[in-house]
Amino acid sequence: MLPVVIVGGGPVGLTLAALLGQQGIPATVIEADEGYCTGSRAICISRRSLEILGWAGIDRPVLDKGLGWTEGRSFYGTREVLRFRMPSEPGDRFPPMVNIQQYYVEQHAHEAALRAGATVEWSTRLVGLHRHADHVEVEIQGAGGPPRPLRAAWVVACDGGRSTVRDLLDLRLEGVQYDGRYVIVDIEQETTRPVERLAWFDPPSNPGSTILMHRQPDNVWRIDYQLRDDEDPEEAVRPEQVLPRVRSHLEMIGETAPWKPLWISVYNAKCLTLGGYRHGRVLFAGDAAHLVPIFGVRGLNSGLDDAGNLAWKLARVLDGRAGEDLLDSYSEERLAAARENIAYGAKSTEFMAPPSFAFRLMRDAALRLALEDAAVRSLINPRQSVPVRYPAAPGLGADPDAARLGAAAAPGLPAPDAPIASTEGHKHLSELFGRGFVLLRFGTSEIPFPPAPDGVTVLTLLPPGASPCPGCPADVEGQARQRYGALSGAAWLIRPDGYVLARWAEPDPSAVAAVLERHLGTAAHTLLRETA
Repeated sequence: MLPVVIVGGGPVGLTLAALLGQQGIPATVIEADEGYCTGSRAICISRRSLEILGWAGIDRPVLDKGLGWTEGRSFYGTREVLRFRMPSEPGDRFPPMVNIQQYYVEQHAHEAALRAGATVEWSTRLVGLHRHADHVEVEIQGAGGPPRPLRAAWVVACDGGRSTVRDLLDLRLEGVQYDGRYVIVDIEQETTRPVERLAWFDPPSNPGSTILMHRQPDNVWRIDYQLRDDEDPEEAVRPEQVLPRVRSHLEMIGETAPWKPLWISVYNAKCLTLGGYRHGRVLFAGDAAHLVPIFGVRGLNSGLDDAGNLAWKLARVLDGRAGEDLLDSYSEERLAAARENIAYGAKSTEFMAPPSFAFRLMRDAALRLALEDAAVRSLINPRQSVPVRYPAAPGLGADPDAARLGAAAAPGLPAPDAPIASTEGHKHLSELFGRGFVLLRFGTSEIPFPPAPDGVTVLTLLPPGASPCPGCPADVEGQARQRYGALSGAAWLIRPDGYVLARWAEPDPSAVAAVLERHLGTAAHTLLRETA
């Protein structure tokens, strides 16, 4: 019997396969298409997603190919009404966002999955699925071949917005689908413009429309523009309709180099989710679980966060180190994240593509006011994707010293990154996350602690100016202490997906063991109590 079958070989499914392989679990991936996607799909990879890709060993190729950016501008007509800058400091491991075509991410994730021991079957469709108490039977069919059965302990549906797994289980997404439509166009054109998010409301080039532009690698522009309510979407994607609009806008902004179209499609915003992401031994991730609008780039980024959350939990269930209820926390946490992403995405959608005359009236009034009043400009902010805080759940409530440690790096939040010096060659704290649990302690020298159970690394972060030693990286610029709000001797227990599980001003081994027990079983509890 196979441990895991992943249905869907897009970026989420392939990244999940790579992360499971890093945890010692070989996954089998089936994908209906014959290879990587074509055309314009997801293009913006967030800093958090780059950390997750880094656990699979593919952050560097994505960075090398992609175009990093920090800023964005919005215009009303031709006048600038907003310039925003996402948090970024010198020495950060990753920029806030990197633009790269989805097919490059799929290629690198595929290569990482194969290196990690996964099997990937292209041109293979799911045609049947039957759940049992201790396994799942699936039927798959390759190109031109007969159906054949597979038995798996678990199935993960990563098969996108038109999920076959959802259909076979008769599950339905719930929420809102907006009527407004956008044409998406990729063109090839050389440019010297900086890499930034660009948006125009009611530009002279396309009156009444909203236009977005992002630079991509290979001299590609991604252009999204809104259709009027009276336009037929099928007619609107014909080249004779699209190319004059693109030409008009390029001329308006002074981009006069020769260009050619590469891809044209149409899109409408959806704010939809399943009511839960675990259905027996079938789990859902990415667009199969939830659909969020493109505004704020939460689609692929939320799917990669699903993979980061699920991989370590599923691995621990499969190797017997945790009970199946750990997977319920995957559903609870990522459903809460999806609802937050949908809420922000809905606000962005209603501003970018007003769903009614009243919304448009208020939107245009805000834009006019923003020309003169800086206080109004926050309404125009596109609310770019940021990691969410997970709700309190079993194992996420160990925060007895919250009053002393403050709001920074609290349980349920992603563990902050910071530059470090390490004898192992690590340059950033986040490089130490992604595999097992990390008990991060802030001290002036190596602090003795009982032997940690398998899967837990105890690290002491030394202050600026200290020389690192094995297991004791140095906080070279003091950013870690600042971002964690750390007191000397304080400790943070960080999950394999880089989220804070618990923290203490003065950690006691028994308290640490009690939190770990849920995730590593009673052996961890016993070991730490006996050696305390």
